Amino acid sequence: MQKLTRIAVATALATAALGAPAASAAQHGGGQGRPDGGNHAVFVQNDNPAGNQVIAYRRADDGRLTPAATYDTHGLGGQLDGSVADHLASQGSLTYDPWHALLYAVNAGSDTVTVFSVDGDRLTLRQVVDSGGRFPVSVAVHDDVVYVLNALDGGSIQGYTVHAGRLRAESGWNRRLGLDPNATPQFTNTPGQVGFTGEGSQLVVTTKANGSSLLVFNLDRSGAPADAPVVTSLPGAVPFAFVPDGAHGLFLAEAGTNAVATLVVHRDGSASQVTQAPTGQSATCWIVGVRDLLYASNAGSSTLTGLRTADRGRRLTVLGNTPTDPGTVDAAVSSNGRFLYAQTGVNGIVDEFAINDDGSLTALGSQTVPGGVGGEGIVAF
Repeated sequence: MQKLTRIAVATALATAALGAPAASAAQHGGGQGRPDGGNHAVFVQNDNPAGNQVIAYRRADDGRLTPAATYDTHGLGGQLDGSVADHLASQGSLTYDPWHALLYAVNAGSDTVTVFSVDGDRLTLRQVVDSGGRFPVSVAVHDDVVYVLNALDGGSIQGYTVHAGRLRAESGWNRRLGLDPNATPQFTNTPGQVGFTGEGSQLVVTTKANGSSLLVFNLDRSGAPADAPVVTSLPGAVPFAFVPDGAHGLFLAEAGTNAVATLVVHRDGSASQVTQAPTGQSATCWIVGVRDLLYASNAGSSTLTGLRTADRGRRLTVLGNTPTDPGTVDAAVSSNGRFLYAQTGVNGIVDEFAINDDGSLTALGSQTVPGGVGGEGIVAF
């Protein structure tokens, strides 16, 4: 209880400083792979500072998981100051690339990214590359273009292209975000996610409490970013994580308002909010989507909030809250859309749920992730 209180209090302090009360359809958890990619598997990153690992689980037809293998990333996990359940305080730290059947894992403590090839529930190490900054926390992929978000020193993005199953860093695709590098606590004042809009021509970064803004980089045909982002300020929102809504929309988890919002990203890079639905929970930070359903993770309340979307995201209806183990963080949905897997960071546990037709969740069981306390990063097939 003391740990959970610390999460909620730190979030409230960050949002109070902004004058306000305290995402798959996810590109990191959708699992829409090629036939030679993942199948009936869930991959979980433990983000262990002593040695980062990805743990593979075999998914049965009823959604229950069985440990299959453990893979070293050849890098170190990391922990932001002030974090308890969420050491990286980000979404997308483990990301699947469906076009190339590759899995990308950040090594925050080593400033590197590990590339694995995926075959069923098996991984093969392909490469470890420099992240282009300090403390990588999120990876986004669209076709042959990959971007990594680095959280420290004011934040930065680094772009790559994929060639023969390996990443090639593009020297002109690094941009500094210009956030306050001294803002504290770190875990609420570092950027939360990098991701593409649905049609892939814009790259979005959330700043959380460090500006409470969306940064949008327009991309040229090669995938190179504009020299500077278009900044949309969302006072008090503390934007944390998102999933795409069609070609130019986002479903955004707002930690400051404890709500899920629908936004439109315009062609010039500006963004505007369409609607918002409060979760009534604490520390609403992560989000995952499937069909017309969204599930937001509430770290302070240890719950998942279900929502149904309608009218192209213009309407959001809260369906209810489902309890999890302490410290609900990142989540992913299986490729058949029937099961949801949620990381809970206080004790390093993955909770397993069946998704019912009405959007409610039925608990199936749980798995304790070796070295997974505070871990983030999950992909499901």
